[in-house]
Amino acid sequence: QVQLVESGGGLVQAGGSLRLSCAASGRTFSSYVMAWFRQAPGKEREFVAGISWSGGSTSLADSVKGRFTISRDYAKRMVYLQMNSLKPEDTAVYYCNRRTEPQWPWGQGTQVTVSS
Repeated sequence: QVQLVESGGGLVQAGGSLRLSCAASGRTFSSYVMAWFRQAPGKEREFVAGISWSGGSTSLADSVKGRFTISRDYAKRMVYLQMNSLKPEDTAVYYCNRRTEPQWPWGQGTQVTVSS
């Protein structure tokens, strides 16, 4: 079983940047497509960004294209989300997990709040 721990969130002004980190422990996660998701208050969890097992292919939701970048570090067992030009509508709890089901147990996520 893989345990996921997200970190790096915080309060930032619109236009600012944050870098989120996801640490994976337990079974190896290297062969899986990983992704970042987010859930805003009163809304369903949505896909934000995904990265292939090799790291050579990434995908982004239309709402974050040109602003967010996803990457992974195999040696450190980490997945990252670099978020630039943040907007108030990016405010949400951010989670990492496998891109597709069956997903691992969700971590607690990391809160990102963007003030206008």
